[in-house]
Amino acid sequence: MQEIISQSSTRIKTGMALLFAFLIMGYINTLFLTWSIFGIMMLIALSEALNLFKIDDIKIYFYAIGIWILAYFYPKPEDLVFLVAVIFASNLAYTKTFNAKLFIPLMYPIVSFLFLLSLYISFDMESLLWLVAIVAGTDIGAYFVGKKIGSTQFCATSPNKTLEGVFGGIVIASIMGMVFSPEYISSALGFFISFIVATASVFGDLFESYLKREANVKDSGDILPGHGGILDRSDGYLFGGIILLILLRLFY
Repeated sequence: MQEIISQSSTRIKTGMALLFAFLIMGYINTLFLTWSIFGIMMLIALSEALNLFKIDDIKIYFYAIGIWILAYFYPKPEDLVFLVAVIFASNLAYTKTFNAKLFIPLMYPIVSFLFLLSLYISFDMESLLWLVAIVAGTDIGAYFVGKKIGSTQFCATSPNKTLEGVFGGIVIASIMGMVFSPEYISSALGFFISFIVATASVFGDLFESYLKREANVKDSGDILPGHGGILDRSDGYLFGGIILLILLRLFY
């Protein structure tokens, strides 16, 4: 019991520190700061992903840094993934020795961070704050509802998740998302978008759980005390951010 309390305390303290850091980033609200912080997170997450994928190729870091530098100047950063895909495919076709497995970390997590940066560039900081409200609502809601009434396993990939908890988390996140949605979005649309994004964040978390099970590890890293690695903390945002950007561009 004492160990559980200690671990929870560490997790809460780390979570509060991360929230404080995000609020500072939101208050300053400059492209360079947001780009820099996301870039650092992306490189750490990339290192964690390469370990999970069992890929040992330093070239991927140079590709990632090059993409990220271009992303600072390009109006729609997520488009750059297609440029790199063309380069990768061309290299593979020409040399027949290029490591095709490098496509995997290109999609996860590099492309996800490109979408998060594009979300900020296209819809400003309030879109990121909205995303935080949705994903946090999903996580917190799923935890408490699952503890209270959860009994049906959601899926084998993540045995601790319950169907009741997941559904409760999505509903709570949808309500929170409706409350924290930008002023130009109606309540009904805010609820709908939040529902879809919350669902996507659940599968973002599930995907990372699958990768960890395949790699036979508990956490993707240990940089965040009580939380694990960057991927452990950002998994829901990496899927949710993509869906939020697509939906906002669809409606606006």
